[in-house]
Amino acid sequence: MFGHRGQFLVPPLLSFSPTVRRSSPFFGAALSGALLAFSFPPHGHPATAWVALTPLLIALFGARSSTVGFALGVTTGVVHFAGLLPWLTTVMMEFGGLPLPAGVALNGLLVAYLALFPGAFGAIFVLLCRRYGESALWIAGPVWLSTELGRLWLLGGFPWELLGYSQTAVLPIAQLASLFGVHGVTVLVVFVNGVLTLLAVGQTGRRGMALTVGVAVLVAVVSFGIWRLSDEQLLRAGTPLRVGLVQGNVPQEDKWDPAHRMSIVQRYLELSRRSAAAGAELVVWPESATPFSFETHSDGGLVRGLTRETGIHLLFGSTRFESYPTRRMFNAAFVLNPDGETAAIYDKIHLVPFGEYVPFRSLLFFAAPLVDTVADLTPGVDPVTLPVGSHLVSAAICYEIIYPSLVRESVREGSQLLTTITNDAWYGRSGAPQQHFQQARMRAIEQGRYLVRAANTGISGVVDPYGRVVARSALFETTTINQEVRLLADLTVYGKIGDILAYASALATLGLVFLTWRAKR
Repeated sequence: MFGHRGQFLVPPLLSFSPTVRRSSPFFGAALSGALLAFSFPPHGHPATAWVALTPLLIALFGARSSTVGFALGVTTGVVHFAGLLPWLTTVMMEFGGLPLPAGVALNGLLVAYLALFPGAFGAIFVLLCRRYGESALWIAGPVWLSTELGRLWLLGGFPWELLGYSQTAVLPIAQLASLFGVHGVTVLVVFVNGVLTLLAVGQTGRRGMALTVGVAVLVAVVSFGIWRLSDEQLLRAGTPLRVGLVQGNVPQEDKWDPAHRMSIVQRYLELSRRSAAAGAELVVWPESATPFSFETHSDGGLVRGLTRETGIHLLFGSTRFESYPTRRMFNAAFVLNPDGETAAIYDKIHLVPFGEYVPFRSLLFFAAPLVDTVADLTPGVDPVTLPVGSHLVSAAICYEIIYPSLVRESVREGSQLLTTITNDAWYGRSGAPQQHFQQARMRAIEQGRYLVRAANTGISGVVDPYGRVVARSALFETTTINQEVRLLADLTVYGKIGDILAYASALATLGLVFLTWRAKR
């Protein structure tokens, strides 16, 4: 298939068709994109990720220039993200008021932007292949991770479904995240794809070594994962706390309708009383659970009265306003004490683009209905730990749970329990709620903490420190979940070192690119 310099060696039967020869790498890149999309919920399987990048790597290994590598990577990215994020078009049409062409166009812009990161991987990887040959396949993982790091932070970031999340449900593999975060799992998956590529295109004498090293690494990771899962020390440590999760199941079109306000409030009050009667000490409502601004509306007194009546701590989401020095609105999480007083408030830091603010508002003239509908919220500044008795918990609001470093910072500040509150009603029965829940599970593994999730329409649930789902709700049901968790204090390795692997990968990639560029001069 390939010569020793990575050039295509076309079988005679195909040599009559230059078009096939030129287009076959792009078919491979597109195949990788499709396989990546099918590595995630709702229709994918985690096993797919272990081979997903191999067609792209084979195509890149045979590419003649970084420009071609960039085009191949973009091809993979477009197919991948178009397959992963189709629900965004539906959201923008149903709740943003956009016609189908505008919704498709806006989603297409996001897909095109996200595809630039696999494109950057392709360009860099071809550059390294032409300098280091098949040896570059050993470092494909750090190079890919470097581009995902860009997706995490550039322009506010959109780190939805990083590659490592594909293995959340494969618990022996996912335990690697307790050492290096989701980024460590990403590097492992790409590494295996690189080994498979070496078996396909590498020199005969090196294939045995590649297979041996690949198997050894996988055995080591799985062995560590099995040991961590069997240890279960975190299930016995710490202080027990009974938590009640309330899933109100309020349709998005009813949430801010004054005619439904009182019925919504009464629903949450009644479900919370049930949780309190079942022994819940902390009750958690979803994001924006109150159909009013809690601090300023008279019905806020009903919420305070609930905690006095039942003796619970209550964590819930609501809007918050400030009028000085300018009028600002926040998406906030509140904790009330059993005496009805506000113990702490956390303002959401990472806002959802096109949901809570519109980036490049002046340029998106074709999306006028959406732009006019979305009010720009003000982001919070710092993580805030929320007191529950003598203990501290943290709250990630919706989209924030996909930012590993934000959750880690809360744990470093003393959080003994991870909570996340969200309103996924926007996404209907698409794959988004399952993808969102999948990413939340990874935070529990990374930090060695129980995680509780209250979602307006689901999925609500409890995850143990090893990523196992202890309890969960179905989508679009009105329900409560009552479960004992444990408040934990010890830090995982990842909790201590953070994203060192990601930043080391970025520095190593930049260094190799610089050295390669210097050598070509």
